[in-house]
Amino acid sequence: MDFEKSSVSIKDDTEMADDDTAQNPESSLKLNSDSDSSDSEDEAEQTQQLRALESDLSTNPSNYDAHVLYIKLLRIRGEIEKLREARENMNVLFPLTPAMWVEWAKDEASLLNDSDSESVEKLYERGISEYLSIPLWREYLNYVLQHDPKVCDSSVDGISKARNLFERAVTAAALHVAQGSQIWDAYTQFEQSILQTIDQSDIQAKEKQVQRIQSIFHRQLSIPFANMKSTLLAYKAWEVEQGNSLDAESDNVDGISSRVASSYRKAEEMYDARAHLEEHITRQGISESERYQHFMGYLDFEKSFGDPARVQSLYERAITDFPVSSDLWLDYTRYLDKTLKAGNVVKDVYSRATRNCPWVGELWVRYLLCLEHGLASEKEISAAFEKSVQCTFSTLEEYLDLFLTRVDGLRRRISSARGDDVLNYSLIRESFQQATDYLSPHLKNTDGLLRLHAYWACLELKLNNNLTAARGVWGSLLKTCGSMLEAWQGYIGMEIALGHINEARAIYKRWYSKRFSGTGSEDICHAWLRFEREFGTLDDLDHAVQKVMPRLEELRLFRLVQESKSLTEVTDQREQPLKETAREKRKSGSIAIDEQSPAKRQKSTQNQKKLHEKENTRGLKLAEANDGKLVKDTYSSKTRLYTDQCTAFVSNLNIRAIDEDLKLFFSDVGGVTAIRILHDKFTGKSRGLAYVDFKDEEHLAPALAKNKQMLLGKKLCITRSNPKRGKRESGALTTSEHDTNQSGIEGSSASKESVEISKGSSVAPQVPHSRKHFESIQLKGKNTFAVPRNFKPLGWTTSKPGTKKEEDEKPKSNDEFRKMFMKS
Repeated sequence: MDFEKSSVSIKDDTEMADDDTAQNPESSLKLNSDSDSSDSEDEAEQTQQLRALESDLSTNPSNYDAHVLYIKLLRIRGEIEKLREARENMNVLFPLTPAMWVEWAKDEASLLNDSDSESVEKLYERGISEYLSIPLWREYLNYVLQHDPKVCDSSVDGISKARNLFERAVTAAALHVAQGSQIWDAYTQFEQSILQTIDQSDIQAKEKQVQRIQSIFHRQLSIPFANMKSTLLAYKAWEVEQGNSLDAESDNVDGISSRVASSYRKAEEMYDARAHLEEHITRQGISESERYQHFMGYLDFEKSFGDPARVQSLYERAITDFPVSSDLWLDYTRYLDKTLKAGNVVKDVYSRATRNCPWVGELWVRYLLCLEHGLASEKEISAAFEKSVQCTFSTLEEYLDLFLTRVDGLRRRISSARGDDVLNYSLIRESFQQATDYLSPHLKNTDGLLRLHAYWACLELKLNNNLTAARGVWGSLLKTCGSMLEAWQGYIGMEIALGHINEARAIYKRWYSKRFSGTGSEDICHAWLRFEREFGTLDDLDHAVQKVMPRLEELRLFRLVQESKSLTEVTDQREQPLKETAREKRKSGSIAIDEQSPAKRQKSTQNQKKLHEKENTRGLKLAEANDGKLVKDTYSSKTRLYTDQCTAFVSNLNIRAIDEDLKLFFSDVGGVTAIRILHDKFTGKSRGLAYVDFKDEEHLAPALAKNKQMLLGKKLCITRSNPKRGKRESGALTTSEHDTNQSGIEGSSASKESVEISKGSSVAPQVPHSRKHFESIQLKGKNTFAVPRNFKPLGWTTSKPGTKKEEDEKPKSNDEFRKMFMKS
């Protein structure tokens, strides 16, 4: 409430209290004491709240809601000086709403005399510059008409002042379809009041005033408004007052001039086309998002007609309803940049946009460009830039874009300035330094920081002609981003472009041994070699090769170790769930077996034996068909085929090594066809032994040459595997050969473990020695107890059925052996 209303309300309350006191004097003391205590409690609470708000605003001046509440409390308490200061402080940071400007102007007007109306008018001027508000314009016009002494006296200066203000108002509100007619109506009423003051004898002045009023009516009738028919009726009534014969009760255009009638019909058609759109944006009870979408649709409609004035007026109406919509401000400014390009109108809109949405970096960037287009002074541009860097943006890229835009503008004006307009290059250096101080901690090792320093070094070199300063810029960047390959490349590129080959070579020598991410370390080594080939002498190239090649070998070994570690981790992760699944299966299987009855368990065991016999028989047949040899897998109990190859036997292998590690180890040799790492049949862990098959002797020989080299921290022992060394033409073994094979690492380990050949390989794996020795022994005579049951060994001689030899060679059962020993 304003001060005038508050005084009225206080007066009414006092009169009511006096009446109550007169009627009931005994209760008056009690009533007064209660009201005093209540007022004191409210005042104490307000004082405490004011202190809390002052503390909040001192620490966080950008708290919009705190500003509003603080002003409200000060106004209630009537603390004029603090209230005025609070409003000014808020307006420094934020634009005030039209209602807040009206409230402020009325409060100041209640404290001043009419002779001091100029200060109140300045408040209204500040208010209308921020938003398009018809109520604010009406309050401003009414205040001038009622309180300006010259206007009230109808002096020539006063009338001229009022007319100029009305013309400004109708220009701003002329295209406001819903409320614009209110300003026009006030304008015609003012001019009609002037007509009443003209002496009847002054016919010339009177006719001139009539023409002025008639012109205002004609202008109003040519603009589409919501209440056009009422305006037409008011115009016809006024014409009748002037002595013209018209039907004042009819809302048609009969009797008025054809030109005015044509303009009116056109305006009426325009309004009819926009009536439904106006209804949508002014409808009550819809959400803000729906209203916003209706505004966007209305703007698209106006843009289709290509009238910039109508589009701009609608944008102004939209931002009055949505003052903090960054998308709306961005769309508005883009439209103005496209249609008007430059000028005070565009600059004013950008200024208001950055005040309403100071957190949008793009608005500040385009504001600086708008000022440059408008040939603004360095003082004005610098002030706008300083305000922008104090704002809080959502991304660091917005700050970077802002600093670069500032430098771009300085560069253009320094390059094209003439005479007294020449700017000092130190402004560019200060801007770059300010940008690096702010962004370096946040943009370390990023392309943005590299772009900033590269631009800075370029301007130091080309615009300031200072090579030392340019090198200093690169040096400063390398202190912050020394592990960034692109930074070194940019520095070297500048030196090469200037023809400073020795300086570029010196930089290569400094950083070729540094570690970079990815393949950057290798890239820089190759870049140095390429540089010396293109710019250096033969000695320079030889020197670079001597430095680079050991570094490349070191990096290659390091990559292999890292890849093996990663592969080991991946393998461990893959094997862990498999081991857990196998453990669960074994656990569930043992439980199921324990729950079976003895008879059923015996039957299951017999079925497993039969299945095992079938698999063995199938494996033997397959071996005979392929003229190969059999090896039994410890884990899966599957029979697999292997054939003799050029094979290397690897021992002292790291137990964490997998097939991929050996494949990488022999990658420089090539020709690997199969890899078999031996595992313990009980624990499943690697035994540190492996067989590696190669295509031919040409690949095997260099593989054997890698003996005593390191893999995963252990020195490998690599020898040739020779599975045929204990085999005679007859298939029998000598005693020494048999003992050798029994004690040999290769034969014994190969008989226990094997690994499947990788999918798609056409090379069959090899058969270990011990198995071949066992298969080459022929067991004859009565020693059939040494023959495994249900297994027909190789070398078993078959005879015709029914012969005695067949009976003698038939394997005996345990019971038959017992009877034989009992008889003996």
